[in-house]
Amino acid sequence: MTEIHELSALEQAAAVRKREVSPRELTEHYLDRIAGLDHEVGAYLTVVPELARAQAAAAETALRDDTCSSPLLGVPVPVKDLTAVEGVRCTFGSLAYAEHVASWDDHVVTRLREAGTIMLGKTNTPEFALPCYTENRLAPPTRNPWDPTRSPGGSSGGSAAAVAAGLAPIAHGTDAGGSIRIPASACGLVGIKPSRGRVSNGPSADVAGLSVHGPLARTVADAAALLDVMSGPAPGDSRTALALPAGETFLEHARREPGSLRVAAMLQPMVPGVAPHPDCTDGYRRTALLLDALGHRVTELDAPSDPLLVEAFSDVLAVLSALPSVPDESVLMPFTRSLRAGAASVPGARFAQAVSLFHEAGQRLADTLFAEYDVILSPTLGQLPGLIGALRDDGDPTAEFAAMAAFMPYTPLANITGLPSVNVPLHWNSEGLPVGSMLTARHGAEPLLISLAAQLEAAQPWSGRRPALW
Repeated sequence: MTEIHELSALEQAAAVRKREVSPRELTEHYLDRIAGLDHEVGAYLTVVPELARAQAAAAETALRDDTCSSPLLGVPVPVKDLTAVEGVRCTFGSLAYAEHVASWDDHVVTRLREAGTIMLGKTNTPEFALPCYTENRLAPPTRNPWDPTRSPGGSSGGSAAAVAAGLAPIAHGTDAGGSIRIPASACGLVGIKPSRGRVSNGPSADVAGLSVHGPLARTVADAAALLDVMSGPAPGDSRTALALPAGETFLEHARREPGSLRVAAMLQPMVPGVAPHPDCTDGYRRTALLLDALGHRVTELDAPSDPLLVEAFSDVLAVLSALPSVPDESVLMPFTRSLRAGAASVPGARFAQAVSLFHEAGQRLADTLFAEYDVILSPTLGQLPGLIGALRDDGDPTAEFAAMAAFMPYTPLANITGLPSVNVPLHWNSEGLPVGSMLTARHGAEPLLISLAAQLEAAQPWSGRRPALW
């Protein structure tokens, strides 16, 4: 007999609408699974059963009174602990904020509430979401459900691990350099990094335009439905993406054929001197062959590395790391302290030049590459998910930064340029580890990416796979 957590999020939502399961029953099912399994996974930093039960009761009222048309009414959606939820602890993955409780909802959380979703808790993240692993001083490391000795990646590693282990049907994440797509690849999930301005970043200021909110899910349709719920501008937003035509949804595009597309296949990352792992290269080449078999025109291009963009990204990351107020720096992780110290050597003019370079890179892609191609294909990661602690180097943060750059050399480009990008979990290697492929399109082209990802999923389904921790 199929258990409820084995169903997709949309199947669970349909079961709620048909009164086959109530939001309260669904909530209790996941709370029980978290209580029984999360000590092995470490997906959650904070679990909020009272809030979850109150939201489940509200969802039942909305269902009875027919006052909510959300496709995810009554479905649990945990929130990454980088995002404010009023009245709930918000640590940003840092010991410095271990007792901090948010006094407001970020706009994306307001949308999740209005859609009748259930917040089970706050998922684990590294300190200030800076590294691409999920380890901090607050809790044990988050483990990859496919191999508990390995990392789920980061910084949305807790969200990815929760979905992959069946501790949530879908989850919220954020992505400033790959933080949704990296753990999606490492955990065998769909992860969508939307266009800059698609989902409100308010009320916090997004000074560099790198970070976006987005969904992690087991299926393309689930991810599309959560993106529908999250999307839309809010008062005060300085950046907005072009809205979908009236009446259209991202979920509808998951059920449409994409047509014949022009695909630029690019194996060379922007980070100089990085050679991808053979399994990552193999996954990329097999995805190119599948795209070709589906009728798309795939052209392999040599894309030169760009050390200027890498340097600019490093400068901006250092400045962003210094924004949180921390009275006692000694409680911070060595990597965080190193970045914050480096921020002092980035003058305002250089920061502005770096952000300007980001916008120029996006414009160049729009004017040149996307004049001839619809989609970019690349590996998602340069390396396989590593062992817990393998990327950390507390004694040499500079070496840690270099190791992370080699692990995630492909993902930052979409953040730098503001483009939508998606990880598709098409392949597993001989060790049973997921190997993702990444699709990136022009600004505002999430519908095209979602249709293409759904076509790949239909041709080579993945959602029936189950990890070791399930």
